[in-house]
Amino acid sequence: MDIRQLARGTVEWDRLERVFHTLVDRYDREVVRVQFLEADNWLSTPCVVDDEFFVKIVTRQNALVHAVLTTGRNVGAFSSGTEGFFDRFDTPLEMVEHEYEATRRMRESGLNAPRPIEAFEANGLGVLVLEYLPEFETLEELSPEEVADLAPELYAMLSTLHEHGLAHGDLRAENILLSDGDLYFIDATRMREDRSAETAAYDLACAMAVLEPQIGGRETVRAAATVYTPAELLAAREFLDFVRLRPDHEFDTTQLRSEVEKAADLGSR
Repeated sequence: MDIRQLARGTVEWDRLERVFHTLVDRYDREVVRVQFLEADNWLSTPCVVDDEFFVKIVTRQNALVHAVLTTGRNVGAFSSGTEGFFDRFDTPLEMVEHEYEATRRMRESGLNAPRPIEAFEANGLGVLVLEYLPEFETLEELSPEEVADLAPELYAMLSTLHEHGLAHGDLRAENILLSDGDLYFIDATRMREDRSAETAAYDLACAMAVLEPQIGGRETVRAAATVYTPAELLAAREFLDFVRLRPDHEFDTTQLRSEVEKAADLGSR
């Protein structure tokens, strides 16, 4: 069994049925058609309902795994010379309410994100209902040429997110979608709002870590420099080693660090 599937656990069928009966009642339908998705994640059981709604079902075990991951990330943040800035959730309901609110705030700031519909608790499970995007590609599925064209837009979206007092906290290729020609952010996690400088630098480091394997360090940093100042690039550099420790990021830290330093040096002249 895959480690992520083991950590995520399984939800008893009768509990899932109660969730779907709740959806039938809430949306005044006679029945709903459910398609479970094989998703590479630790923190929910995802499914599509009636080809209209994307639904995440979160268990207490999912909340516990999130708490463990959060602790590990905060410990890792010390490697960058800062206190931890990730926040944990105590219950499944808190997890889905946060994602609902984060998605709503992203859309209010003018960014593309699936439309949030509702978040509620059913039979001890957290349930998040979002708009379903039927056709999309993740950033890792695109060609290097497509990624290079989209890189400045990605950085501009991230900058807009931070300008509105938000942070993503879990920016990786599978959380950046291209649908009908538009980039979307999904799956933002909870970050401490009083640590905006650090969280913005961390997000930028994650974005560069996502792009470098596909378009190389030089192009990655060149695109970032069209949006970010030399000081902001250097702040992100301090988090590259921390990001490299995460199992969902594989990139050339040395090359990326070198390109950041070159760009910052040129930009400060």
